[in-house]
Amino acid sequence: MHQLRHSALTHAAEDGANTAVLLSYSGHTSVASLARYARVSAEALAAWQSQRDPATRKR
Repeated sequence: MHQLRHSALTHAAEDGANTAVLLSYSGHTSVASLARYARVSAEALAAWQSQRDPATRKR
């Protein structure tokens, strides 16, 4: 069950949930404790960054 909690929060973060949503969803009250559960992959971070980089966005 604990691993499912990690997975659910990680997938929500990778899908773009903001910190406030993740805190509410997880029941945590601090970002420090949330950070132990939501571990975004390097690939998901790169995809997120490329969507927001003005040099790589399509016009």
